[in-house]
Amino acid sequence: MPTPDRTSLDEIVAAARELLELGDLTMQAVAERVGVQAPSLYKRVRSRDELVRMVADATLAELGLIEGDIYAVASAFRAFAHQRPAAFRLVMGGGVTASPHAIVAASQPILRAAGALAGAQNELVAARTFTAWANGFIAMELNSGFNLAGPVDDAWQYGLDRLVAAISAS
Repeated sequence: MPTPDRTSLDEIVAAARELLELGDLTMQAVAERVGVQAPSLYKRVRSRDELVRMVADATLAELGLIEGDIYAVASAFRAFAHQRPAAFRLVMGGGVTASPHAIVAASQPILRAAGALAGAQNELVAARTFTAWANGFIAMELNSGFNLAGPVDDAWQYGLDRLVAAISAS
C-alpha cells in the first residue's frame, strides 16, 4: 500500500466525496479507496468530522463555479442535486459547518443572478429567497415528496418563473 506521503489530501477528499454518494463515508472506506491503512489517514485529516467539513467545502467550491442568469444557476443547482444528492443534502441540509470562505465563494453565482434581477440593494434577500425555494423544491423532489400526478419539471419551471417575476418586481 502507498505511504501516506503518496496520498494527497485532494485524493482523500475526492475519495470521501465518492463514498458519500455511496452512503459509506467512513475513515476505513476512504483509506481503502486511496490505498492506505486507516490510521494513516489521521496524518492528513484529524477526524472524520474534519473530513466531512472538507467534503462540504469541496462541494461548495463546485457549486461556486456555476455561472449565468437565474435560470442557468437554477438549472445547474438542480442538476447538481440530482447528480450528487448526498453532497447536496450535506451542504444544504444543515448540520455541517463549511468554512466561511467556501460559503461565501459558493454564494457568488446566486448573488450575482439575484442582484441582476432585484438590484444591488436587494441582492442578498433575493438570493436567500431563491435559495430557500430551490432547496425546498429539490429536497422534496429527492425525497419523492411530489406524489400527485403531473410533471415535476413543469412545477419547477412554474415556480421559477413566478419567483423571477416576484424578485424582478422588487
